Parts: sequence; C-alpha cells; structure tokens
Amino acid sequence: MATAVECQYEALAQQSDALQVIFESLPWGVIVADQAGRFLFSNPAAERILGIGAVEASPNGSTSLQGWYLPDQISIVPPDELPLVRAIRGQEVLDELIYLRNSHESPGVWIRVNAWPLRDPSGLVSGGVVMFHDFTQGREALQSFILRSRVVEQTADSVVLTDTQGVIQYVNPAFEATTGFSRDEALGRTPRILKSGLHDAEFYRQMWTHFTHGAVFKGMVINRKKTGELYWAQQTITSMRDESGHLTHFVSVSQDVTDLRKKQEQEFQLQLARDVQQRFYAAAPVIAGFDIGGSANPADETGGDYFDFIAMADNSLMIAVADAKGHGFSSALVMALTRAYVRCFAAMQLELDEVLARVNQMLLKDLEHGHFVTLFLARLKPQDGTLSYASAGHVPGFVLLKSGELKCSLDSTGPPLGLFPGSRFTLHHAIQLEPEEIAVFLTDGVTESTTPDGCQFGTQRALDYVRSRSHDPAADIASGIYQAARAFAQGDLQDDDITSVLIKVDRSK
Repeated sequence: MATAVECQYEALAQQSDALQVIFESLPWGVIVADQAGRFLFSNPAAERILGIGAVEASPNGSTSLQGWYLPDQISIVPPDELPLVRAIRGQEVLDELIYLRNSHESPGVWIRVNAWPLRDPSGLVSGGVVMFHDFTQGREALQSFILRSRVVEQTADSVVLTDTQGVIQYVNPAFEATTGFSRDEALGRTPRILKSGLHDAEFYRQMWTHFTHGAVFKGMVINRKKTGELYWAQQTITSMRDESGHLTHFVSVSQDVTDLRKKQEQEFQLQLARDVQQRFYAAAPVIAGFDIGGSANPADETGGDYFDFIAMADNSLMIAVADAKGHGFSSALVMALTRAYVRCFAAMQLELDEVLARVNQMLLKDLEHGHFVTLFLARLKPQDGTLSYASAGHVPGFVLLKSGELKCSLDSTGPPLGLFPGSRFTLHHAIQLEPEEIAVFLTDGVTESTTPDGCQFGTQRALDYVRSRSHDPAADIASGIYQAARAFAQGDLQDDDITSVLIKVDRSK
C-alpha cells in the first residue's frame, strides 16, 4: 500500500505532466529562466515564434534572445532591457510591442510581450517568466483600422454613423465644417437636425425603407445648416451588419454640392442666353447680284458683339455691326438693348446718322458711366449698287477692288454711343460698288487678337485673308476670319468677341 509521501509525489507528478501538456499546447510562447538567466523551460510556441530550438537555448538568456527591436524596427533592444532580463530584476512588463527579426524569421514578426518575476516562498526573486504571442496580423489589422480612421477623419466628405434607431454615434470633422454642428452637439441626436423642410414625409419614408432593407441609398438631399442656410448634399447611406447578418448601424457619406449645382445652373442659364443671343443674328438675306454673310463668335457664352440685317421699306438693306464695351453677360444685355433700339428707329425709316443719334440718346439713360457701344451702320441699295454708311466710333470698314487693292476705308463719323449727349454723326453718302468688289465690316476682336508674345493680328492680316479667299462664299470668308485670328493667337485665351460681315458683288451684277 502506497505511503502518504508516495501519494503526494504521484499527485505532484500528475500535476507536472498536466502543466507540461498545457504549456506545450498554448499558442503563447513561454520561457522560464532562473536568476542567472539560464533557460529552465521553453514551450514549442516560443521556439516557433523566436526561431530557436530547445537545444539551442544558451545558459545566458540575454544572448539567446537575439534580434529584438523597438517598434521603430531599427533600434535593437539593449540586452539589459529585454523583458525577461527586467523580470529577473523584479520588474513586471505589460503588453509591450517588439519587432523580432533573426535568421529564422524574414522579414520579421511583431510580438506582444508580458513578463514577470518568479519568487520563492520567502518572496525573493528566483527567476523570471516571459510570455508572448505573434501579433503580426493583429498589428496589420490595427494599422489598417488606424489608416481607415485617419481617412474618415481627414476626408472632405461628411461622414455620419448612427445606430439602427438613427441616433448619431459618430461624425467626422467634415460634418462639423459643413453643417456648423459640433461633434458634441450632434452625438445622441438624429440626422433630423439637418432637416430642411423642403422634402415631404414620403421622401424620407422611401429613403428609410430603402436602406433599412439593405439597399444602398443614393440621392440628392437638401439639408439645413445650423445657421439656417440651405445646402445640397449628394448622399449615400449604407447599412452595416455584423458577422451573423444582424443590422447594427447606418453610415451616411455626403458631399456638399451646392457650389457645383450653382455653377451648373449658371452654365445652363448662360447657355440659354447664348442660344437666345444666337437667334438675334439674323440670317443673311438673299439679294440678286450680292453674296452677303456674317459670323459672330463671343469670347464667353454670351457676348457684346452683334450684326444684323434689316430690310427697309424702299427695298434697301440696313446692315448693323456693333461692339458693346467688354464681353460676357452684361455686355450681351447691352447688345440686346442696342439691337432693339436700332430696329425700332430703323422701322421709322430714319437715315443712318439719325438712327445713331436716337440710339445714343436712349443709351445715355441706360448705360453706367464709362460704358459705351460702337456701332457701324451701312445701307445697301441693290437697285443701283450703292453703299452709304455712318459709324459711331467703330473700327473702320473696307471696300476691296476686284484686284484686291484697297478701294476705300470706311472710317468712324462720330463718337461711340452712350458717352456724350447731343452727339452728331455724319452720313457718308453713296459709294458705288462694282462687280467682284468686297465690302468688309469687322469688330476690334478680329484685329486685336494677340499672340502670347503680344503681337496683334491687325487689319492687314484680316484683309490679306479676305483677298486669299475672295472666290469663297461670303459666309465662309466671315467664319474663316475668326479661325485665322484664333490660329494666329496660338491657343492664347480669346479675350474679346470676334465678328465680321462681308458683302460680295457678284460678277453678273
């Protein structure tokens, strides 16, 4: 029969075997060392993680734990600062991050380490224990989480996280900047704090039904900032579920597109204005013995240049070419006003100089100080082939002979419109147009087209182009003048409207 001592010894042996099995099964690495640093025990997990075998354990623990680096992955942990060495000195080490790189592990692994001293029954330190586990995947996941968190924090889009009841759990800085609500003001409340009142209950019901059933909601929402200001948001709401598929949260990502919508609306309005303005450019009339064409090309969506053909009661044709100061929308309004005045006074069968005087009186009341319009008016009488004109400060027109030489220059006969009360304008009477002669009327956008180094297209280049294309239709020559001026500018920004009108006398006239 076994003695009590034998039974106690057997029980201790069984406990030791059980502990051995437990330690060998642990996924954590375990190393036990005595007070001199000699390894007394290391389990398989420690040998696998550290890349050392049980037989490789040196009597000196500090020399056996090689390749331990600080988290910067550059600085080696000093031998006397190794967790096991510190534990032997009586210190506890809690959850330290170590980068491990040795000949057996390439490029290396991250480990989390805990260590504590072993004490004898009297409380004196008799050794140390170090436990650690491979944290490489965990650290990568942590870094990925941190990176994603930084992205969310720094993105320009507003991000809101709510629970399944719609209570806000998180907002990013972009939400605060866009809405004016601070994080503390938003947390614990619902997105209804942004409700604009411009969407009906059905809109929100459909939105809620959409994303609570797992579908991604994408749409345009009008929200209200803390200040009361409305803004347009392009919003995406996604439902979040846990591993078992249960709904846990909703994530809303929205972008303030108010400025973009305003820009789009402005572009739409400008395009609409351009379309309306293009209708102002009357189609060239068909007159026996003459080929007439015109081209207007604004620098912006709309412009301050225009040309017009007005049939008179005596079967003559009034031709108008005008240039309102500047370009763009405001100049286009002045152009529309000028066109209306010219047509009104032309309908009264006034002479060209009187039309200019009347338009000047009207524009003096309408234009701001310093704004003006230059206007060239000509009257073609097909019956006898004569051309008369009056010009209010406009750039010269020209008549070219059949040979291409300059026949005459049609210079200004008075000041620009809208500057001086009582301005008078001289009517230049009949110029006889002969077969194959060409009358050319321009705006200064043609002659002042400029290269990047400051060289201007000029009158001579414009007339040379007309001469070189004299056998082409008048409309094609007018369009070609624009193309030639833009090509000369070498892609530099068009900074003024470009308009030209031509009258070609047919050979058979």
